[in-house]
Amino acid sequence: MPKYKNKAVNPNPDSRPTFISRYVFPVTAALLLVAMAGLGWFIYASQPAPVAYVPPSVTPAPVVKAPPAPASPATLVDEQQCQGCHAEQVKDWKGSHHQLAMQAANAETVLANFNNSSFKGENESTRFFRKDDSFWVNTAGADGKNADFKVAYTFGVAPLQQYLIEVGEGRLQALGIAWDTRKNQWFHLYPGQGVNFKNPLHWSKPNQNANFMCVECHTTGYTRNFDAASNTFASQWNSLGVGCQACHGPASNHLEWAAKKSDLIHSGFAVDLKDKNATTEIETCARCHARRAPLGDGYTAGKRLMDDYLPSLLTRELYALDGKIKDEVFEHGSFLQSKMFDKGVRCSNCHNPHSTELKAPGNGVCLQCHNTAGKTAVEGVDGEGLQAKHYDSPEHHRHVAGQPGSQCVDCHMPGKFYMGNDFRHDHSFSIPNPERAKKLGTPDACLTCHQGKAGDKVTEQFNLWNASPAAQAPRYDESLWLIRTGQPGAAQALYDQLQRSNLPAIQRATLLAELMLYPSEQALKLAGKDLSNADPQVRESAIHAVSAFLPPAERVSLLTPLLSDPVKAIRIAAARDLLSAANGLGPAQTRWNAAIGEYEAVQLSLAERAEANLNLAMLYQASGRSAEVEPMLRAAIHRDPDFFPALVTLVQWLEATGRSTEAQALMAKSLKEHPDAALLQHTQGLALIRAGNTAQAMPALRNAARLEPQNAQYGYVLAVALHDSGKIDEACEQLEKLIKLQPANRNARLSLIQYYLDNGQEPKAQVLLQGWKKLNPGDPALK
Repeated sequence: MPKYKNKAVNPNPDSRPTFISRYVFPVTAALLLVAMAGLGWFIYASQPAPVAYVPPSVTPAPVVKAPPAPASPATLVDEQQCQGCHAEQVKDWKGSHHQLAMQAANAETVLANFNNSSFKGENESTRFFRKDDSFWVNTAGADGKNADFKVAYTFGVAPLQQYLIEVGEGRLQALGIAWDTRKNQWFHLYPGQGVNFKNPLHWSKPNQNANFMCVECHTTGYTRNFDAASNTFASQWNSLGVGCQACHGPASNHLEWAAKKSDLIHSGFAVDLKDKNATTEIETCARCHARRAPLGDGYTAGKRLMDDYLPSLLTRELYALDGKIKDEVFEHGSFLQSKMFDKGVRCSNCHNPHSTELKAPGNGVCLQCHNTAGKTAVEGVDGEGLQAKHYDSPEHHRHVAGQPGSQCVDCHMPGKFYMGNDFRHDHSFSIPNPERAKKLGTPDACLTCHQGKAGDKVTEQFNLWNASPAAQAPRYDESLWLIRTGQPGAAQALYDQLQRSNLPAIQRATLLAELMLYPSEQALKLAGKDLSNADPQVRESAIHAVSAFLPPAERVSLLTPLLSDPVKAIRIAAARDLLSAANGLGPAQTRWNAAIGEYEAVQLSLAERAEANLNLAMLYQASGRSAEVEPMLRAAIHRDPDFFPALVTLVQWLEATGRSTEAQALMAKSLKEHPDAALLQHTQGLALIRAGNTAQAMPALRNAARLEPQNAQYGYVLAVALHDSGKIDEACEQLEKLIKLQPANRNARLSLIQYYLDNGQEPKAQVLLQGWKKLNPGDPALK
């Protein structure tokens, strides 16, 4: 049963406040464990017992290939040259949200009131004024003192406009107060969160650095150009706004083709957005319309999305159980779950990519396919299964024509407000079902409009209108509810979903990430099978699922084929998860060296982020490059003093290298400055236990569990510490509380059963054991 294990501490980077961005950083618990395991730091944990497994034969997966590149690499050109031949597209583009995404701040572009207007926030006051021909803001800076800052650029045009401030060193920071272009007033983007200069969401902090967080998707041909040595940016772009080459790629070869009518492939462009396979266009749009982490500085036209970015899964933090948008995730993740995507629908079937407007008013866009003829008029879209119905009628939508509820988007594309006033539609094109939504706790179009008692009546009416469907296979959302809430049959529901042939790839990848909660021989086989899945996001998720089950040496035969995967995100994931077995790769050593080199290059390209510096530190420690570890940890803290995982890792590194006094002083100073940081309290408690001061450790461990009750690790560590201190009843109570909060928590169940048995409470142990068997009868620990 679990005792203090010789394992790496998990700094839990997810404990930081959420920030609004397109980026989700690949600093995961799994990565932290891989890179830090060799340091001899301690954590309370238990691992799934390895499962005997025969690897499947892994063959390179088929991928969507980009069109062949022109003979010579194309370069960016002045986009004024596009207008002569493409007048119609340019006409649509001018005045669009794409064109006006980012502009130099001047009298024509600034929409807000800078005539000595003011805004009083919860903690800070801001004044907006003009000085000569420039626009200025007087507000609290990084030191908390008010100062004057010049507005350099506008960001967006409606329904809000933000402003980018130049603060030196090439840095552009996004002001947290924006202008509501409909109400003509200032408002704060994070109301009710008490944001001040100490908060990670403050405009002066790294999480609001526009060079990294924002500008790439608001310009064309952007590179961040961060210099780690000087800690400065020299960011560049070809043009402000989303122009022609942002989507079509560099146009120099296209201009040559146009002038000479040469034989260059695809008119001189490296990417053909009209390719019969919709993936090319969809992944082009996804570079900005997805929640993702960058894998470099910019992108290369014609490559797969996951050569340049790592898109997020449908995690509980980002999406509702049924896959609807929750946090700010944009459109791509929800669209990948839709029947529209499965049938070949692409973004430009509904949207004019140049004007960004819908291609038809009202329900016209949907009626292209969903009409009385039951046939689609859209080329390339599979119309099989379409029904001939009069969808644009009260008989179908059950609402008065022209009133709310009569538009297709009202019911099938419910949405949320982001950034205060920006309403965005969910793109999974779901069918409302208020009864199911109530059970699962998911958003529902009917219940959103009809709240309170009206919601009960509409649920009853909905059931009268819609006859119960015939028996069908378990739904993804219902299965995920079982899985994440630890209900009887959860493991089988998970396995059944993964055996479906028609499961959307992003849902499959998400379920693979849940497998580690339900270890079994079948789970491992399912994960191994998906290592050769055609979709790169599934392969990437399968790599981590396999690694969660197998010790490093047993991963080798499964993961080494993926070191040659055609997609970069897969190669670096395989290399990273083989790090601990790098000396036993045999013939695959050369390929691993190349892939781990790519991983290092990715992190170096993101050197402005504390997360990347921490990743490099852990890589160097695991690779035996000890002299480079501490500089990277200190660089991480320098980049972002609020990034506590780097601070914790430095403290533990100092301890491990015999500098305990220095480590203790750093921890004491940090706790004094941040007494409410659960991670720091947790780390202090562990350090005291390692020093043999268990009694002194308990207050810190209790504080961590109290400050972040949703963090299972803190509660679990506290329970084990209580047990080892002889406080058995209190330990059991803590674990009971944890299991009630997280029924699928395997470590907590395992420990609580043992504690019950040790304490002579066998009936309680049996009840818990039987519940566990219903949850996952194939768990190796039950054998």
